[in-house]
Amino acid sequence: MTVPQTRYERAVRRAQSDGRIPALTVALHRADREPWTFTVGESGNPDHPLGPDSRFRIGSVTKTFTAVLVMQARDDGLLDLDEPVSRYLDVPAHGDATIRRLLSHTAGYQREPYGDVWDTLVAPDAGRLLAELDRAERVLPNARRYHYSNLGLAVLGHLVAKLRGGTWAEILTERILTPLGLGHTTVDRPAEAAVGYLVDAYSDAARPEPPVDLGGVGPAAQLWSTASDMARWAAFLADPGVNRVLDAATLDEMRWPSTTTDESLWAIGFGLGLILCPEGNRVVHVGHDGAMPGFLAGVYGRRGGEGNPGGLGCAVLGSSGTAGQTIDLAHELLRLAVEADPAEIRPWRVAAPAPPAYRSVLGRWWSEGSEFVFAWHDGQLQARAAEAPAEKPPAIFRPLPDQADVLRTASGRESGELLRMTRDERGAVVRMHWATYRFTRLQEGFDGGLASDGPGPRL
Repeated sequence: MTVPQTRYERAVRRAQSDGRIPALTVALHRADREPWTFTVGESGNPDHPLGPDSRFRIGSVTKTFTAVLVMQARDDGLLDLDEPVSRYLDVPAHGDATIRRLLSHTAGYQREPYGDVWDTLVAPDAGRLLAELDRAERVLPNARRYHYSNLGLAVLGHLVAKLRGGTWAEILTERILTPLGLGHTTVDRPAEAAVGYLVDAYSDAARPEPPVDLGGVGPAAQLWSTASDMARWAAFLADPGVNRVLDAATLDEMRWPSTTTDESLWAIGFGLGLILCPEGNRVVHVGHDGAMPGFLAGVYGRRGGEGNPGGLGCAVLGSSGTAGQTIDLAHELLRLAVEADPAEIRPWRVAAPAPPAYRSVLGRWWSEGSEFVFAWHDGQLQARAAEAPAEKPPAIFRPLPDQADVLRTASGRESGELLRMTRDERGAVVRMHWATYRFTRLQEGFDGGLASDGPGPRL
């Protein structure tokens, strides 16, 4: 066992002991290493002792799958995120909520379907859930603030199912689980299921919690899985690479913060179906927590930061419904992965020079009194403020196919804006306009005068 793995194992054992978790299963996935898995405790299932293939409820991590199904449908032209849900689904009330607002929990839907689901443990089927939407409340105005809603995500799951012509479970298996090889992730309770417990607060006793089939609420929290499957899923959410499921640009869109979950802290954001946990220094953990009777889950991938190997995801699944250590451990292991076992530093190598059309652009420019550096790296034109911290990504430009001297900002500062180049009679770029702001080789004021010339005429 390597030193990093020893540290991982100790962190897992500490969380299981401190949290008094009957069974804990953990997996760490990364692009440059073999997956690491570890279990501690007992499954409570006499036919299937605890092991890497033990299945746990992942609760609301299910929502990330439903969100990806929604975005697939958008990319395929089946829906528009800014259209009301009633355009695609016949609902008796609250149909003006847009799909985007439902994904980001800002539509104001009440948390659960009509009725006392968590008291009776009887969930409505899909038809009843939708038919009784007029009995559910709109507890906040549309777009007022974040308010978590299982009902909202369940509605979206059935919307996608209708558009695709199947059930939510069928569409999930066909469009995500099978293509990504997540064969241990299931809608129904498998034979390898661990038992979920309520651990007594004042003794070492634990009571098995009853299994709950969520029926029509399934798109919000139904799934069972292994830590290995979920660590791979977390890595996909953070760094999808080449896949047959969702375009990387669409996942970028899902990870963009739509709201904060607490206006007084600004510590956690919510994108389109994804929780965003800032870690400082431009690092963010992206994924979701999950909770069901007797189970907690933390499934997150890590984006950014020095030492990050890419494709870095962690899943921690526990069989106690009250041990917050389960969720905390996922974040701790992601931090340990880059601290104790950082990615290897790739050697720099000579590459092809910039194309002739861009060589006169390279170097230092000035705009609004500030200095910028334009460079050619990794086969693309880039720009960054001269004083920007090293970890801040540069702006990256893509040429327009029909205009030789006009580029679109693909990412970074002024994303989406145009960069226009002006050339002299020799073809050298002597002036640029980025987002309409003038860029020059010397430091100029807005009136075109040089800063080095001192005071201009009095007005």
